[in-house]
Amino acid sequence: MAQPERPYHHGNLRQALLTAAAEVIAEVGPSQMSLREVARRSGVSNAAPMHHFGDKAGLFTALAAEGFELLTAALEEAHERTGSFAEIGAAYVGFAVAHRAHFEVMFRPDLYDATAPEIIAGNRAAAQHLYGPAAEHLPAGDDPRDAGIAAWSLVHGLATLIINGNLGDDAVADPIGTARRINALTARRAARP
Repeated sequence: MAQPERPYHHGNLRQALLTAAAEVIAEVGPSQMSLREVARRSGVSNAAPMHHFGDKAGLFTALAAEGFELLTAALEEAHERTGSFAEIGAAYVGFAVAHRAHFEVMFRPDLYDATAPEIIAGNRAAAQHLYGPAAEHLPAGDDPRDAGIAAWSLVHGLATLIINGNLGDDAVADPIGTARRINALTARRAARP
């Protein structure tokens, strides 16, 4: 029998399992992640992930909830630090690159329990930071929800292109700079008559 990659000792096993799951997902994607591999990497029995999460969907639910918390913190920090809607978008892209596994699970509700209270709360908190600032920068009469969807679509699409390697090494090397340039270009185009 193969030895575990890093034996688990004492501490927060739940978090150790989530960390191992994120590592596996970053390597092979969510569809190829197995609870057995998560357990092996954590140095625990195959039953440990099921004990903490019930099944694969439970683990994905916990990982997505953690992702929404991390995303909300990143967006909130960018807003408080700069007050700039463009910087919130750059923070979104930065989050996606830094937490690729979370990002890949969070927006795939077919993988987890989208009705779980922690998912609903996390989604709302992140949306507040995406949609709220969008409304602050709108001309009178424009729909804040439409503005939020447009902004989210831009940064989500950009983040996806970067993490999938579609934009080349320069975008991967400097995702925040890429996001800032695209946001500035979009703002200039929108300001033209």
